[in-house]
Amino acid sequence: MFGSLQQAFKVGDLRTKLLFTLMMLLVFRVGAHIAVPGINAEAIQQLLSGQLFGFFDIISGGAFKRFSIFAMSITPYINASIIMSLLKVVIPRLDELSKEGDEGRKVITQYTRYGTVVLAFVQGLGMTFALGRAGAIENPGFVAYMVIVMSLTAGTVFLMWIGERITENGIGNGISLIIFAGIVSRLPSQISGVMQELAGGIIGYFNIFLFIVLALAIIAAIIAVNEGQRRLPIQYAKRVVGRKLYGGQSTFLPLKVNAAGVIPIIFAMALMMFPATIGSWMPQTSKFNMFLTTYFNFGSVAYNLVYALLIVFFTYFYVSIIFNPLDVAENIKKYGGFVPGLRPGRPTAEYIDKVLSRLTLAGGIFLALIAILPNFVMGLTGITSLWFGGTALLIVVGVALDTMKQIESHLLLRNYEGFVK
Repeated sequence: MFGSLQQAFKVGDLRTKLLFTLMMLLVFRVGAHIAVPGINAEAIQQLLSGQLFGFFDIISGGAFKRFSIFAMSITPYINASIIMSLLKVVIPRLDELSKEGDEGRKVITQYTRYGTVVLAFVQGLGMTFALGRAGAIENPGFVAYMVIVMSLTAGTVFLMWIGERITENGIGNGISLIIFAGIVSRLPSQISGVMQELAGGIIGYFNIFLFIVLALAIIAAIIAVNEGQRRLPIQYAKRVVGRKLYGGQSTFLPLKVNAAGVIPIIFAMALMMFPATIGSWMPQTSKFNMFLTTYFNFGSVAYNLVYALLIVFFTYFYVSIIFNPLDVAENIKKYGGFVPGLRPGRPTAEYIDKVLSRLTLAGGIFLALIAILPNFVMGLTGITSLWFGGTALLIVVGVALDTMKQIESHLLLRNYEGFVK
């Protein structure tokens, strides 16, 4: 990995992409420390204390508890993307646009941006009214409320712009890298907090050692699943075109165990923020807030169950969007290929779909287990600062692997170009 990074900085245009990505992430980190005007910082610290808000603070890179202009992070954009993906299923026109190539995708992207602005404004409005009721706004009034709402909305839109610029002009997926940068920036303080809780005599050192071993085992498992794949054998028949003989070779179709990557975790995490956001609009003594506190609190059985089911659902949902077995089977048939023992066309598509469904189930269950594992660890050990847990590790490792693969593909492309020359 370090060798690839060293080679990347030696290539002019790739070095430019890496430096551009780092500069954009630096802008994000600076913005996370710019406080929203008119907010009482001490009241915010008291109001946003707790495990649920601590977990959200990890994702936003500390911007949530500082209540900076990036306090809502990129969550409204993720929610808008989820809504657009769901609307493709029920609105034929959107499904047609998604199949029209770059122009259609540009239209859908523009709709997603509009949806992001609307959702950010609504979420910012709800957060502002909740802060006003809690006495966290210094000079409450219409102007002060609008300044806070517009600051939060503008911060989210600016983050969306940074993410799109990274994707277009940098390396990796911009939205994922923003979440990655937020998590990484908070990991040192969180790990330090866990070490302090575990420290104390021989038992404390043993607990620290056990914690490190468990973290390394989770990282190894994440890498193994992310890199794991099922290879379906593909045989291409020989065919003569003019005076040349084509085909006659054997290859394989790689089907990844975790084809969806970290996207299901991010989608499920964004949806799990809705109950807390809605609850913040209501009085603390309301029935809805009492329900959340009693049955749907962060770390409760109901919370973990819903969170796990959402992850499995979004795993299937996202894989169905990015991979169409029928199209793959038709492309294999078009070029004279077939799976040994199966007829080309629909039988091949059904077989690929069957194999992919089993792999997706295994991948979804693994993602769910990794995501809810820290909640059980916190319940068994009593550790209160383990908010980064498996979900954050999964996002960090997944994004790091995807980004390194993009860097290596760029390096491989340049090696091929040099070989041809």
